[in-house]
Amino acid sequence: MNKEFLIFLLLNVFVVGLGEGNHRELDWFRNEAGQVQPIRTVEDWQERREHILEGFQEVAGDLPSREVLPELEIEVSEVRATELYSRNTITFVSETVDRLSAFLYVPIGVPKGERRPGIVALHPTHKIGKGVVDGQSERPNRAYARELAEKGYVVIAPDYLSFGDEADYDFASDRFESGTMKGIWNHMRCVDLLTSRDDVDPERIGAIGHSLGGHNAIFLGVFDTRLKAIVSSCGWTPFHDYKEGNITGWTSDRYLPALRDRYDLDPDKVPFDFYELVASLAPRSFFSNSPLHDSNFDYRGVEKAAPKVRRVYELYGVPDRLRIAYPDADHDFPPAVRQEAFEFLENQLSSN
Repeated sequence: MNKEFLIFLLLNVFVVGLGEGNHRELDWFRNEAGQVQPIRTVEDWQERREHILEGFQEVAGDLPSREVLPELEIEVSEVRATELYSRNTITFVSETVDRLSAFLYVPIGVPKGERRPGIVALHPTHKIGKGVVDGQSERPNRAYARELAEKGYVVIAPDYLSFGDEADYDFASDRFESGTMKGIWNHMRCVDLLTSRDDVDPERIGAIGHSLGGHNAIFLGVFDTRLKAIVSSCGWTPFHDYKEGNITGWTSDRYLPALRDRYDLDPDKVPFDFYELVASLAPRSFFSNSPLHDSNFDYRGVEKAAPKVRRVYELYGVPDRLRIAYPDADHDFPPAVRQEAFEFLENQLSSN
């Protein structure tokens, strides 16, 4: 038995032994012949990344083609002005059969011809939806859309399905297999809206979110490479570390019901994991707020994933674009770490 065949055999035994749970390992890919190979180059990783997107879409459903998109047809129902920005309550065309509600924050006094960074600000779970990130809820550490608008960003904060002005959304009547994929579609349309504006630099687009908004920011970044920086607060941990592997919380219509219906709530059967999704953001910038006492998204799972994800960033030569903070807090986005996230966005979306 020659050395090359032995290495090939051992790699295949390793992968087969792990079964579908191999989504926790990021050091291999399958080539066009289906053979397991070690990842040595960016091109190797890009092959793996394509398979990650395929695995995610097995659960969430396919992202529909975006080759032909309808006009945005923005309608403004209210404008509230402050000294620093105007907050426009808008709806716009997400699909020909659906309009999406959002706040659009526009800085005041921007010189003609100047382009600002654009931010998609995704709200956490709350009945008032986008109002949370405007500072209208009982939780003071969630007003990041308003705060970023005060810093001069053009910000769009959409309602997520079943919240805010989207409270009556009918999941059964749309063309999507999951609320998650419909959310990705909607949020990509938010990026379309930002990049269509004369006051937004299309090369400086970011996303930020807490909890529900935290993993939605990751999902958006995985599919929309126009994003250059992503901030996820209390938004992720690997499936085996989410409530000790009980992934029932991911299975409502607004999320990923196939985890229950096709994968028996078994993390080992799911054809993707957050190790892969976060690594798929590379080489773009990623900031994670992963508090030590978050009862939903256990920081210990993030700690296990972090060195594996970092190796992908190192493969691209940009390890400084990955930042994970572990504040001594619960499921929250405290002021100090929020300020750190804002500075991260400023640095990564700088025009210099």
